[in-house]
Amino acid sequence: MNKDQVKGRMEEAKGKAKEVAGKMTGKTSTEMKGKAQQVAGRTQAAYGDAKQDMKDTKKPR
Repeated sequence: MNKDQVKGRMEEAKGKAKEVAGKMTGKTSTEMKGKAQQVAGRTQAAYGDAKQDMKDTKKPR
């Protein structure tokens, strides 16, 4: 795992927690921020996954 994968998944988890907190308190803005943070986390994790795939499939010279 590389740092982008880890950071992305952490952001996704924090976003989910924020979304749930927003639902429980009735604060739509917090819920929406949580959803946006999840998307950002998924994007960063996907970038990290792609980097890792490239590294794993790199052919020796």
